[in-house]
Amino acid sequence: MSEEDTQKGTSTQEGTSTQEGTSTQEGTSTLLKFPTDFPIKIMGARRDEFAQAMVELVQRHAPDFKAETVEMRASGSGNYLSVTCVVRATSKAQLDALYRDITAHPWVKMAL
Repeated sequence: MSEEDTQKGTSTQEGTSTQEGTSTQEGTSTLLKFPTDFPIKIMGARRDEFAQAMVELVQRHAPDFKAETVEMRASGSGNYLSVTCVVRATSKAQLDALYRDITAHPWVKMAL
């Protein structure tokens, strides 16, 4: 590993931690340090049950998530709604599973 890689927080060895990121045992790296507060923006067609359904889905993966912290915003035309949830992420696996469930939901158009 070069000195530049070390300064950037990258790693080529499995299971190592660096200044800015971590490498998981599977060899995939992330720039996140866990636990961390991680915002997830979920967008879908505007409907009454959308926000509540997304909160319930997020709470399955992050039980300590507080529904009162949700931020919602309607699109300019009013046809779509974005719901932002900031979760306390404990691992990359947790975030991956959460994103899989969110994007599999039939009401969700996009998740960032």
